[in-house]
Amino acid sequence: MWSGKKSISLSKFCVLIFTVMLIGTVLSAPWLVRLLMDFSRADLVGKETLFLLTIYSGSVPAAVLLFCLYRLLRHIELEQVFITANVEYLRRISWCCFAGAVICFASIHYYFPWSFVAVAAAFMGLIVRVIKNVFAQAVELKNESELTI
Repeated sequence: MWSGKKSISLSKFCVLIFTVMLIGTVLSAPWLVRLLMDFSRADLVGKETLFLLTIYSGSVPAAVLLFCLYRLLRHIELEQVFITANVEYLRRISWCCFAGAVICFASIHYYFPWSFVAVAAAFMGLIVRVIKNVFAQAVELKNESELTI
């Protein structure tokens, strides 16, 4: 039988898988960039350093995002859902999405397909921001109700 606990465990496992993938991407970035250069039909001569810069700079907000996501899931697992810490984690996650969007947007000048990643990251940041605002309201209502009892 599928349960909320199993769902949280699966989500945490997926975050760990993405963390391993991020580490693998960072460690193999020069090889991946060379593979892209060989595969792509775009004129990418001399742009290897720019790709590496995008990957390495983008890995920082991605790592912070994965850490915050794992901590958020951990709190939910402990049944600490509507707490201030979770609002802060959601805020950080949204800013990490926006930071990734800015990095990808800046990379459009040498490789246009980064625009798709930039738009997706910005849209995800917006969604998480709205969820953060809902959580903030819920925390406020919870705190008010605890004071009235």
